[in-house]
Amino acid sequence: MTEFTPLASLLGGALIGVAAVLLMAFHGRIAGMTGILSGLLPPFSNDWTWRAAFIAGAIAAPALIIAIAGEPVIPFESAVPAPWLVIGGLIVGIGVYFGSGCTSGHGVCGLARVSPRSIAATLTFMASTALTVFIVRHLLGGF
Repeated sequence: MTEFTPLASLLGGALIGVAAVLLMAFHGRIAGMTGILSGLLPPFSNDWTWRAAFIAGAIAAPALIIAIAGEPVIPFESAVPAPWLVIGGLIVGIGVYFGSGCTSGHGVCGLARVSPRSIAATLTFMASTALTVFIVRHLLGGF
């Protein structure tokens, strides 16, 4: 069962948008998490300080919000076995590599810039997601 949290989702989306605009305004960079993270891996990028701060903020902000709100974190549970989750993550990583970017880079920043390449990438990964969910849940019996 999925919780419907429109206010939290709206606030989260607004914060992602503000972060993307500020990163573009102050550094002239796209807020694609994969690209930001890759600059922190060897060989290190010469602009690793803002990258580290961005990733640290993306990790620390939810913890801070939880601490302020005083709401407990709901444990993550998945009916999907861990090896399948790892395989899925690897497939996503391959898609990010061949798609030259991730959902945050193409879907948030690229669409805002009306980039034709990002529009095509976003349509592709959304269609792939819908097809995968349909196949897994309705043809294979779902998890």
